[in-house]
Amino acid sequence: MAASPTNPYSEAGVDTAAGDLAVELMKSSVRATHGPEVLGGVGGFAGLFDASALLGYRRPLLASSTDGVGTKVAIAQAIDKHDTIGQDLVGMVVDDIVVVGAKPLFMTDYIACGKVVPQRIADIVRGIAEACSATGTALVGGETAEHPGLLGPRDYDVAGAATGVVEADAILGAERVQDGDVVLAVQSSGLHSNGYSLVRHIITNAGIAYADQAADFGTTWGEALLEPTRLYTLPLLRLIDALGSSTGGSGASAVHALSHVTGGGIAANLARVLPQGSWAEVDRSAWSPSPVFRVLSDIAGSTLESAEGTWNLGIGFLAVIAQDKKDAAIAALAAEGMPAWQVATVGFGARPAGEFEQGAKGVDGGAVRLVGAYASH
Repeated sequence: MAASPTNPYSEAGVDTAAGDLAVELMKSSVRATHGPEVLGGVGGFAGLFDASALLGYRRPLLASSTDGVGTKVAIAQAIDKHDTIGQDLVGMVVDDIVVVGAKPLFMTDYIACGKVVPQRIADIVRGIAEACSATGTALVGGETAEHPGLLGPRDYDVAGAATGVVEADAILGAERVQDGDVVLAVQSSGLHSNGYSLVRHIITNAGIAYADQAADFGTTWGEALLEPTRLYTLPLLRLIDALGSSTGGSGASAVHALSHVTGGGIAANLARVLPQGSWAEVDRSAWSPSPVFRVLSDIAGSTLESAEGTWNLGIGFLAVIAQDKKDAAIAALAAEGMPAWQVATVGFGARPAGEFEQGAKGVDGGAVRLVGAYASH
């Protein structure tokens, strides 16, 4: 009897049948993000979004962002837990769009892996889809690529891109910031998705396994470190709409600028959204960094201050608000389940003596430094 013909692609390590099964497993979660603006189904060569949804805008500007999750995926792979990484991806991408005041419209994702394990891929995409739903974003397409020989069988990486829209006269940013504006901090859910190379270095050097129990957190180390990124998009969009103009304002929102605290930490990311000639001193005593930051610093034998350029230290977003709307903003965020508090006031002109961080990531913005000592537990 003649031998059955072999599939050379399968022999090379690519399982197209597994890829097809992964698509079937993720279909329902992806479809749940689709509104009437999304045309076509799952699996097309391109996602379609009806741009007539923008006809109600006077001068719509499209905002776009792309990002990944970074080495946090290594922890997900180590403990075989993949249902939260998708939320991290959406947070890193979509929450960058809201910084300019834009409403997210749609997103695409890309997963590269050494071997397609259908349930694993479906778990990742389900997390992406659920977070897209929570941020009002349609997941209109994606790609899963199998790269045997380049990535190990358990290895994968995820990335995504999103597009949003904002009225041209409603863009938030440095040009709206005024002397005396208040800087509010909005609490993070933990590490989010930055600084995990340092996290993994600390854990490895301490001889800790991700499956070990972490007494400080009541769970394993792996589960504690996979705490997903908080999603800020819809609460911040509602805040922008609710606040209205400041006293004597032109009708624009009293939210003047937003900063997503990601790579680079608090000072660098705030400096990016302040105008040249302005400065702010962030008061460390206004908050106590979350336990995860303190525990990791203690294990490393380092200080919280030494990690200020790496971790968010308990602040996921910063909002620059007109001074007369500070209390209303804090109350509105608290109603959204997002604790917020004042950490600085924006000044113009001559600034205090000493070193400041001036601008960041190619933006010649304002000057920021952290001062004082962190509040105790």
